[in-house]
Amino acid sequence: MFEDSLMESAGKIKTKRGWTTMFSFVVQIFLIGVMILIPLIYTEALPKQQLMTFLVAPPPPPPPPPPAAAPMKVVKEIQSEIVNGALRTPTKIPEKVKMITEEEAPPPTTGMAGVVGGVPGGTPGGQMGGVIGGIISSTPVSVPKVATPQRVRVSGGVTAGNLITQIKPQYPTTAKTARIQGSVVLHAVISKNGTIEQLQVVSGHPMLQQSALEAVRQWRYKPYFLNGEPVEVDTTITVNFTLAGG
Repeated sequence: MFEDSLMESAGKIKTKRGWTTMFSFVVQIFLIGVMILIPLIYTEALPKQQLMTFLVAPPPPPPPPPPAAAPMKVVKEIQSEIVNGALRTPTKIPEKVKMITEEEAPPPTTGMAGVVGGVPGGTPGGQMGGVIGGIISSTPVSVPKVATPQRVRVSGGVTAGNLITQIKPQYPTTAKTARIQGSVVLHAVISKNGTIEQLQVVSGHPMLQQSALEAVRQWRYKPYFLNGEPVEVDTTITVNFTLAGG
């Protein structure tokens, strides 16, 4: 009976130990799985500061400072032994004869000189306000070209200097008989090739206006250039009508 009791107790202990081992194994597998999944779920993001460093190009370096000023040389005045073109006799014989030697000029500086406003450690060819260690851009900065206007306003005196062909107006007979004289002011637009495109009367006697218009329409000018390109000219033209003895 005692033996039966021992066998029953041993069976219970063996069964309990088997369940404990199985539970421990399952827990370990679970923990290992969690440790593997955590790095996959929570990935490490790239630092923002480092990302900005990669995406934004560093600014150019500053230029170097100007070279230090050369020290001023003190010129020693040597008393001349020649007076009025004649060699002066020395009053005493010097104990030592001094040899006069000329100082050599400083060696020329090599490389690119610095600029005013540069900083120590700057790079030749750098830009003002740059950062030490920056990169000099090899791409030249393109300067936007200023658009040339199609038409410019020019005074009558300037356009008169470009006049090539000037047709004299015919004096109207009625105006001549009535002894009418004076000036006719016209507003004109000169084309790029120097011909009259638009012509209007600004002021003047009605009897003289038509003759002035017919003559000025035949005038020719040199092309007016601005920034190397021909442009139209907006100007005024004055035609004078004067009678002989008037």
